[in-house]
Amino acid sequence: MKRLQILIGKLVVKLLRLFRRNAGNLPGIVLWHLTRGRCCSMFKVECPIIAVTGTNGKTSVTNCIAQLFEQSGKRIITNHEGNNLDTGICSLLLRYCDMSGKVDADFLILETDESHVPVVYSQLKLDTLVVLDFFRDQLDRNGEMETLIQKINGFCKTFEGNLILNGDDPNTARLGRANLKNKKVKYFRAERYAFATDKIFEASEGRFCPFCKEPLDYEYYQYSHIGKFICKGCGFGDYEPYISAGGIDLEKPVFTADGHTYSPKLNSIYNVYNMTAVAAAAKLWNIKQDVTDNVIDNYTVQNGRMENFMLGERKTTLNLAKNPVGANMTLRVMNEMQGDKELLFVLNDNIADGLDVSWIWDINFSIFERVTRVVTSGTRAYDIAVRIKCSGYDAAKIVVRPDLDSAVEELASTEGRKFVIANYTAVQPTRSALRRYIAKHGGKTDEND
Repeated sequence: MKRLQILIGKLVVKLLRLFRRNAGNLPGIVLWHLTRGRCCSMFKVECPIIAVTGTNGKTSVTNCIAQLFEQSGKRIITNHEGNNLDTGICSLLLRYCDMSGKVDADFLILETDESHVPVVYSQLKLDTLVVLDFFRDQLDRNGEMETLIQKINGFCKTFEGNLILNGDDPNTARLGRANLKNKKVKYFRAERYAFATDKIFEASEGRFCPFCKEPLDYEYYQYSHIGKFICKGCGFGDYEPYISAGGIDLEKPVFTADGHTYSPKLNSIYNVYNMTAVAAAAKLWNIKQDVTDNVIDNYTVQNGRMENFMLGERKTTLNLAKNPVGANMTLRVMNEMQGDKELLFVLNDNIADGLDVSWIWDINFSIFERVTRVVTSGTRAYDIAVRIKCSGYDAAKIVVRPDLDSAVEELASTEGRKFVIANYTAVQPTRSALRRYIAKHGGKTDEND
């Protein structure tokens, strides 16, 4: 029966590829139904599995960790395409397994959706789990954040493998206490950077201790609820970091970790945390330092995550933001940059985005600095325009263009630095619109600092 099920799955993969279709989820969905929801249990994996999860940063950190092992000469399997549910991971393994379900590799490096960590790794043996952060995200699908954390916390209660946690996120750091018998818990963190604040200015989910319910005391906030905290009631937050980022200078950009200096391509505190997680994984698995240097210093993204374009002579940065924190981080990068700039915000409300767009009211547009004009677009172009107006921004400087091509033309009609924020289903159409403008008027794509 097992061989027959795998044969059916492999045939679905081949048929989809024959018709040049993405075999990212459908083969796994077929096997999911055939196995009554246990599609990942079909596979025999003898190599270590490293999983990366969290609300933001999963794709970047997974890709970097994969590069660490690739450049170290290891045979790896990873979901570069980001299909991170159980069905997507099943589809991936179908492509690489033999007819008995055996998967031949040195490592599996798997981006994993937060809600699917307990599902997938109740069926596959996990060696290392990297948890980046938790924020409210896609409430239609995930529900409240606490529900999601409790799912992963339940998994961590019996997990005895390596657990790499963002120690500056109380929602993530709390997982370190889930299983007090696990001695393989490691925390990464970052020292205060130039634009950290003493007070919180953005939507926050980590204000109270999850253990004694006392308010957490913050020395500083890096962004949202990420920062150096301590519970004066029970001591939660008092730990020795496994690795810590310091000397953070986003102008260069540069930071140090474990005595080594890194010069990443992307200049945001958000990226510093991501790359520190990568450095922690490299340290744990004894990756050679020159390999780690090469990966962290040269990693760039070309999928709408801090991706740069030249609209003629106008440098334009596009970033995906599917929740308030993602949007706030882009606004921080924009505000921290000197000089005037303009913003295009593209907001859709398709099923994959979540039909509820109330999350835009947790974006802190009041921190705008030297933003001279805003263009809005997407299926909810007027909603985001109203939201920005209600923040106190001058309505006369807001231009609504629901059609994407018209919005890009409007954005590029003036000189100067440009930023574009697009949510989940909007990001790829926005990339295409930017490319169409360049093809028509001139410019360049994929230009990184």
